[in-house]
Amino acid sequence: MTRSFAPEPVSAGAPAAHGIVAVVFALLTVVVAWQFFGLDERNAGGDASSFDRLGSATAAPALAPVSVTQAGTVAEAVSTPTATAAPATATPVPTALPTAPPVVADANRTPTKQDKLRLYIAGDSDAGNMGPPLQQALEKTGLVDSELFYKVSSGLTRPDFFDWPRQLENDIGKLSPDVVVVTFGGNDAQDILIAGQYYPVASAEWQTEYARRVGAVMEYLSSAGRKLIWVGIPNAEEEKFRQRLQILEQVTRTEAAKRPLVTYFATWDKFIGASGGYASHHRDPRDGIGKQVRAGDGFHLNVAGSEILAWYVTDLVRQEMLVRGAQL
Repeated sequence: MTRSFAPEPVSAGAPAAHGIVAVVFALLTVVVAWQFFGLDERNAGGDASSFDRLGSATAAPALAPVSVTQAGTVAEAVSTPTATAAPATATPVPTALPTAPPVVADANRTPTKQDKLRLYIAGDSDAGNMGPPLQQALEKTGLVDSELFYKVSSGLTRPDFFDWPRQLENDIGKLSPDVVVVTFGGNDAQDILIAGQYYPVASAEWQTEYARRVGAVMEYLSSAGRKLIWVGIPNAEEEKFRQRLQILEQVTRTEAAKRPLVTYFATWDKFIGASGGYASHHRDPRDGIGKQVRAGDGFHLNVAGSEILAWYVTDLVRQEMLVRGAQL
């Protein structure tokens, strides 16, 4: 429901005090509206050290910077490490979680209608688009209970805007899910702050620090018997943005490959054109019909695209349910 706040007009003969009261009222209204609609959450974030709390995550080893060739493919840059290329890491903090550990998910428990699989879906606006059709498809089986949490414009690069480690700790502790589906990255291809200095996506420092954060989240979410499905980002139409996203996608894919309990779904590969570039249309695997799948911003998936992505991810969750002995 849309709410509007406006002070009453001041008549020509009103005393000056009335005008002051009106101004004060207007300012108070702005503050109330700011808090009421949750717009003050930007100031409720954490810092990069919060990623160290997740599980036994430690600083990732230095990475050679990933570059993008003219053909648009990711290449590993060969360089000799120097003092300037060494990654700057956040000040180490104790790795133990600040709260009691969550209830351990039983990987051997078979989902039934009486004891359903617990599914947690989280991430940025892409999770908000993909989550509802994913929930609907899986809950139709009668064997799944699901929870969705997403925060628009959030990610792992800017914990000062939104503290994802804290959110994940709270939700995992409360829900104790068996399967977790997350997607991050659409907002992360921006300069990253490390020890008081900003580094661009193409730098070794950025890639090492982002790998550390992604790895910490993966380690935490795939521990205690949980299955983690990490949904990667699609590519983008604008070339410079696509190059930054491609580096981010490669770093994330590499971190997932290190962890056998993490399944990485390469959205990038599914939604590219025949030549490997950006594509606004995609053949719907559900009915074989080609459909427009991108929003007008040249990056996000639209409703049809999000439903297709959810269809792919649904299959991955169903496979995990079958491994656990579910009767589908």
